[in-house]
Amino acid sequence: MASPQTELSQSSSNRKLVLAGQIAFLPTGVLQTLLGPMLPILIARWVINDTQAGNLFLVQFLASLVGVQLSGVLLARWGFRPAFLSGLLLMACGVATLTMGSLGLGLASVAAYGLGLGLIVPSDNLLIAEIGSSSGSHPSSPPGSRASAVSLLNFFWGVGAVFCSLMVAWTTTTTTTTATAAHNLLPVFLGSVALFLILLALAMRNLPFPAAAKSAESPASSSWREMAKAPALWLFAAVFFLYPGAETAVGGWVGSYVSRIGLRGAAMASMMPAFFYAALTVGRALGTAFLRHFSERRVLLAGFAAGAAGIGVMLWTPSLPGVIGGALITGLSFATLYPITVARLSERFGVAARSLGALMFSLASLGPAVIPWMVGVISHATGSLRAGMLLPLAATLILFLIHLFEW
Repeated sequence: MASPQTELSQSSSNRKLVLAGQIAFLPTGVLQTLLGPMLPILIARWVINDTQAGNLFLVQFLASLVGVQLSGVLLARWGFRPAFLSGLLLMACGVATLTMGSLGLGLASVAAYGLGLGLIVPSDNLLIAEIGSSSGSHPSSPPGSRASAVSLLNFFWGVGAVFCSLMVAWTTTTTTTTATAAHNLLPVFLGSVALFLILLALAMRNLPFPAAAKSAESPASSSWREMAKAPALWLFAAVFFLYPGAETAVGGWVGSYVSRIGLRGAAMASMMPAFFYAALTVGRALGTAFLRHFSERRVLLAGFAAGAAGIGVMLWTPSLPGVIGGALITGLSFATLYPITVARLSERFGVAARSLGALMFSLASLGPAVIPWMVGVISHATGSLRAGMLLPLAATLILFLIHLFEW
């Protein structure tokens, strides 16, 4: 049995790790949602169509998929530290060079920070799911505590996402008034994010991250075969593919949707993702208290149902307040759905979730690569972005149907 001093030291170390993980999710929220508010700007800058714009999402999340696979190897063999540090540095390189040149360089930059996101997102979520619910003192915390801890982590992600939209919108507003100053503002913002990431990597390099899991704790091939027979594994896979794809499609295309239907100018188009991500962030801030009073399954069902309704309001309301209202409803409804899913994965599979996480978070990268890209393809083919936005609506409805069953 560990001594009280050892337990106290472990708890203190875990609190430092939780804080570091939360801070790391601020720039993660910025970069994972950056294409949304910047899409109208990049379309005009590089003179590209909707299919080409959709390719930016495809590149980001396919690179993220590679990063997720790499994170699974790093977590299994060397623990969390290499995944965290390399992820932060790759994100810094990508965001610093995004607007420096042509579409080709832009795609390379998106791929670089996408790779970094693929390393950070699963590592941070799994780290907090393991230690964040109790700061190390009660490893077998109840599932609600795990979901609350992951929800709080993703609150920081939401703060970064909202900050990103507001900053891009601010530079867009300045562009219309003082072009010379504005030309410098957006690169300054992106460069500041890169500098923050580098400083964060330096600050985190000596933190006491958990060691790699022992081989006995990792799922052997026979265990994988057994788990593959369980319907729950395939349902988790469907959720990890569909939900992040739907969320990214809504946040990534809502600005262009408002611009396309002519409700306001470029500044409002860049602001639109902020409404969605602000609601998402508020919901995650409230999620910790909310999950104490309602079962996770009820929250999931209500969230997917209300989320589908919110997307419907966005698509069939002819006024700007209606679209904003739909974005707010969707963001608030989506708030705790992903944190609950991550917590349920950790609860169901324990330490083996580190290895399973490579599969699930790969799907969580593949969904945001495919679904927003398909929105662009459908929009270009039909001449209607509204038609493309029916795809995240369909994904949300499928998720609601999946959660009608106990698993």
